[in-house]
Amino acid sequence: MATRINRAIELLEAGQPIYYTGGHTGHVLTYEQGKHDAHTWADYINVGMEHGAFDMTGLASYMQGLVDAGPTTSGHRTPTVIVEAVVNGTDEANVRFSSWQFRQILARGVHGILLCQAETAGAVRAFVEACRYPHHLQAVDPMLPTPLARLNGAPSISVKRPDAKGQPYLRVGLRGKGSEPSATPIWGVNGDEYLSRCDVWPLNPKGELLLGVKLESPEGVANCEDILDVPGIGFAEMGPGDLSLSLGYLQMPRDPFPPEMQAARNRIFTACKKRGIAYLEAASVTNIAERIDEGILVIAGGREETATLGRTHSKRTMPY
Repeated sequence: MATRINRAIELLEAGQPIYYTGGHTGHVLTYEQGKHDAHTWADYINVGMEHGAFDMTGLASYMQGLVDAGPTTSGHRTPTVIVEAVVNGTDEANVRFSSWQFRQILARGVHGILLCQAETAGAVRAFVEACRYPHHLQAVDPMLPTPLARLNGAPSISVKRPDAKGQPYLRVGLRGKGSEPSATPIWGVNGDEYLSRCDVWPLNPKGELLLGVKLESPEGVANCEDILDVPGIGFAEMGPGDLSLSLGYLQMPRDPFPPEMQAARNRIFTACKKRGIAYLEAASVTNIAERIDEGILVIAGGREETATLGRTHSKRTMPY
């Protein structure tokens, strides 16, 4: 029996690797495709809007198809769906100006968002805040004025002070009410339950949203520790395609990476492990056991054979 709405989070909580399918573009967003994908071998479906179409009507139809052909073999209403957003996380202002994208995407009932080209902690903080409702207060700066004080004119801008452990605070969430009528039928809950459960995990242990960041530029790698200190991030990856291009490689080198890319990968992976953030990396049938033993928890590659071998290696009991 499923214990969560988000299958990917349920597995990560159990220490199990998760496997995804779906590329950066070309995903067919129709009702019929949703019905076809409802019993995918993958634990989550990546919908690439960074380079694909920003198609909210198609996404809504796709999500409804997943519901109507469900539930999954694992007992979840749908597979987890995570959308790569269009906006790049290059700076805080850019993300705040583009935060309408997150509201639109979440209103379709998806289970997570990936922020590409994350380069600064401010941009990632803005991303997390835009995806949260204001009544969720984990990691919100306690020195911010209360809602009543703000009604009376107190300024509401946080100075983003670090706490005693060096962990930065968040401002209150910026997501507003209004999307419940479109999101709740996908999740299969009422409005109050959606408002309660639609928050970022693992910051909120009961949250059902999985947020990720892709560090795919020299700036993102250089700032990775500060970026990953931002509360609310559930997984992260080094983007080898864009990073290799910025380093002058027209064809992405892999297995092995060149030394400068391997150093970047190791730095990001180490920062993730230190903070308890799941790391995403590609694997194949020849190295999946090695990747799992190393601690990789989000597996790219998009092949069912790899997932089958990995699930056997990690002794997964959840059906798929």
